[in-house]
Amino acid sequence: MQDILSMMRTLRRPRLLIRAARIGANDYNRDKHLQRLLGYGTLPRSGPAMLALMDLERRMNDQRKGNDTAYSLVGHLDVLIAMIGESRILRDSQGSVT
Repeated sequence: MQDILSMMRTLRRPRLLIRAARIGANDYNRDKHLQRLLGYGTLPRSGPAMLALMDLERRMNDQRKGNDTAYSLVGHLDVLIAMIGESRILRDSQGSVT
């Protein structure tokens, strides 16, 4: 899972978007957010969830950069909030194992 956290640290997005996502991540609720973003059913563990979220975010960022009319700022922010929330869960779980 360290590779996923490293990928998160190297992610470069507009400062305001990341700042808003960090604030929103303080109220992150895994059950509610992941269900809405990844679909209903059994929630994946944090690692696989992060990979799915990163793929979704990459597509949204391409839409943002391409000025695609289908781009949703709120949706992009929601995915970033989930990514930050899941990365915090991963980081905390690694700290308790070592």
